[in-house]
Amino acid sequence: MPKPAKKKFKTLQGQLLLDGGGLGGSCFHRSVVLVCEHTPEGALGLVLTQPGTQLVEDSLPGEVPPAFQGGYLFEGGPVQPTALSYLYSTPEHLGGNVLPELTIGHQIEELQELMNSGAPHLQLKVFSGYAGWSPGQLDNELRQKSWLTTPADLHQIFKVPPQDLWKTLLRQRPKWQERILAEAPEDIASN
Repeated sequence: MPKPAKKKFKTLQGQLLLDGGGLGGSCFHRSVVLVCEHTPEGALGLVLTQPGTQLVEDSLPGEVPPAFQGGYLFEGGPVQPTALSYLYSTPEHLGGNVLPELTIGHQIEELQELMNSGAPHLQLKVFSGYAGWSPGQLDNELRQKSWLTTPADLHQIFKVPPQDLWKTLLRQRPKWQERILAEAPEDIASN
């Protein structure tokens, strides 16, 4: 008897994960996570909807250019909360490692170079911590319908205010049951 064909791995890199309404009580409640890496060995993502309270300049050694002062670190997820990551894009940048025009980086020296480059139209977000999944964990969460997925784009990542992103994306969903979730009260029991 032939062995069943092994299911081909489908990466979610470059996709957004939206809380599908079942993550209440967790750090992912009403969150949007950008999947930056996804392989059979696991996944890494950054939460786009949780600006923190720590300033970027307080997290980096040396001088931060004035254009980047006053910006807050995003809480990228519960794993390694002191680890820094950043997402960046410029109009000339087409060799991204998340999307063709979007790169994730982890090196502080490269981040400082970017900030000091004076690159016009540089889009940048800095994160502390990240969301991580062991092999098969994210796939299981998707089967349990914990997450809804949608393709990411630069406008969503850099332009939509973080406090509005989850609702904005849900309102664009094809199913009315998903769209109505955007209008549900924070605590459904209080309705």
